[in-house]
Amino acid sequence: MILCCGEALIDMLPRESREGERAFAPHPGGAVFNTAIALGRLGTPAGFFAGLSTDLFGDMLSDALSLSNVGFDLCPRSGQPTTLAFVQLHDGQASYAFYDEATAGRMLSPQSLPEIPSGVSTLFFGGISLVSEPCGSAYEALMLREAPARVTMIDPNIRPGFIMDQGLYRARIERMLAAADIVKVSDEDLRWIFGPGDIASLAGRLLSLGPKVVFVTEGAMGAHAFTTRDTRFRPARRVAVADTVGAGDTFNAGVLAALHEAGALSRDRLAAPEPALLDAALDLGIAAAAVTVSRAGANPPWRKEID
Repeated sequence: MILCCGEALIDMLPRESREGERAFAPHPGGAVFNTAIALGRLGTPAGFFAGLSTDLFGDMLSDALSLSNVGFDLCPRSGQPTTLAFVQLHDGQASYAFYDEATAGRMLSPQSLPEIPSGVSTLFFGGISLVSEPCGSAYEALMLREAPARVTMIDPNIRPGFIMDQGLYRARIERMLAAADIVKVSDEDLRWIFGPGDIASLAGRLLSLGPKVVFVTEGAMGAHAFTTRDTRFRPARRVAVADTVGAGDTFNAGVLAALHEAGALSRDRLAAPEPALLDAALDLGIAAAAVTVSRAGANPPWRKEID
């Protein structure tokens, strides 16, 4: 099973009432939550770990996990509120206003980390859950604790506007990147980490920290896979884009699902992945993300929707 560890929240998506008033509709979301949902819909054994609220929004999140065949029995439940993210769209690109003080997800602490069942082969981390405290410290501690024995993947999904202490955050991300077997970044993430440069050179710097495979997405251009031996690229699919909410999260799920189907979620296989395996991971990631961007909000596809 793949255990996705990180934020779950409610995306308040912009709508317009019948009277023409500005309104928002609640939809379950969060980068890591979206990846878990997408994995479950792709038919990959998946679980989710985060602090979940017992409020009505927390119930929305747990119901959504159940409907997508994602387990959440490791999640501590509390009466603290659910994080809300109000979404604004500009030319299909999403920006967010977060309400996250003293929420069930944010207040997850290193002291509340569970023992991970033996059936979990892979842990996935990322998102804004790595910015806030105490949950950022909790997820880092969990990753560093489990990385010697299990495959780990991280997508930092960097949101510069939410980083209050850049030095602390950069140090955390560097430690987690170094511990990971698989890293996924956007081209913007890559340049935020290292500064200007071409993608191949910057990906090489990232590989030098310790990961075995680095995936880099370039939005409408496509996506790359890099190892110390190979460089692969697949173009994006041409679709009518509704918005980009959840696109990268779904790409992550496609990559993990393809690796799972190939029996490649082991540290031995990832040490020297063959080009065909990298291509399969890119192809499923891109195909799944193409469906997500073709409809409003983070609504990952079921496997039967991918041709």
